[in-house]
Amino acid sequence: MDVPVWVWEVTIAGFAALFVFDFFAHTRKAHAPSMKEAALWSIFYVALALVFCAGVWTVWGHGHGGEFLAGFITEKSLSVDNLFVFAIIMAKFGVPREFQQKALLIGIVIALILRGIFIAVGAAAINQFSWVFYIFGLFLLYTAVKLALESLSHGKEDDEYEPNAVVKFAQKHLSATETFHGNKLFAKIDGKRVVTPLFLVVLALGLTDVLFALDSIPAIYGLTNEPYIVFTTNAFALLGLLQLYFLLGGLLNRLVYLGVGLSVILAFIGLKLIFHAMTENTLPFLNGGESIAWAPHISTWTSLAVIVCVLATTTMASLVKTHNQE
Repeated sequence: MDVPVWVWEVTIAGFAALFVFDFFAHTRKAHAPSMKEAALWSIFYVALALVFCAGVWTVWGHGHGGEFLAGFITEKSLSVDNLFVFAIIMAKFGVPREFQQKALLIGIVIALILRGIFIAVGAAAINQFSWVFYIFGLFLLYTAVKLALESLSHGKEDDEYEPNAVVKFAQKHLSATETFHGNKLFAKIDGKRVVTPLFLVVLALGLTDVLFALDSIPAIYGLTNEPYIVFTTNAFALLGLLQLYFLLGGLLNRLVYLGVGLSVILAFIGLKLIFHAMTENTLPFLNGGESIAWAPHISTWTSLAVIVCVLATTTMASLVKTHNQE
C-alpha cells in the first residue's frame, strides 16, 4: 500500500478540521446534547468512516478496504468499552452533564495524539523486528483472559476509578480549585491562576485512553500492517466518541456481555498475530529461525466475519438478559 506524503498530510489536516469543527459546533456553548442530536451526529461520523472505507477500497483495492472495515469495527467496539470508564471518571469528579462535552473532546484529542505516537513506534518496531508480533499476540491473549475474568466476576457498575500517577501529581502540586467555573479549564481566584476540576478530568480522560491503546494498537496491527489504515481506523473510532457517549447513556450498563465479547475478539486477534509471526519467524530457537509452514493463515474477511458475529451475539445476549431481569 503506497501512501504518498501529501495524502498523509491531507488526511491529518482533515481530521484536525473535523475535531476543530466538533469543538466549535458542540462545546463552545455548554449544554447536554439531546438524544436526537447525539444520534444524528453519531450516524454522521459512522457514515463518514464508511465513505472513507469506500475510498480506500476504490484506490487501494478490496483487500485494504476490508482491512479498514474490520479495523474500524474492532476499534469502535473497543472505544465503546472505554465509555464505561469515562462515565466512572465523570461521576468520580462530579462533572455537571452540560460541561462533559468539552472535557470529553479535549481528552479524545489528547488520546489521538498519543495514539499517533504509539502507532509510529509500533510500525517502526514491526518493520525492524518481525518477532514483535509474538509480543503483541501474547499481550492480547493475556488481556483477553484478564478482561473475561473481570467481566464474569463483576459488572461495570462495580468498577472504581483510581487516579493514575500523573493525575495524582497534578492534584498534589498544581494550584487547583474544588469548584467548577463553567466549562473553563483555568480560572483566576484572588488574582492567581488556578486549574479547575475540569482540567483534571481532561487529564484523566486522555491518559486513561492511553491505557486502552495498549490493547487497541496491537489489535489493529493484527488486522493490517499498514500504518495509514491503523491511524485512520483509530482516528475514526475516536471521532464521534463524544456523541456516542451521550447516545448510549444508560444503555452502557445493559451491555453486560460486551467485555466477554471483546475478550473473545482480542483472543482471536492475538492468535492471528502469533500465527502471522510463525509464518515470518526469524527467532533462531524456533524451527531454526525458519518459517513455520503449518501455521494457519486467517484472512481479513474471516476476521471481519468473526468480529461481527461475536459483537452481534454478545449484544443480543446482553439485551435479552437485562430485559428478562427487568
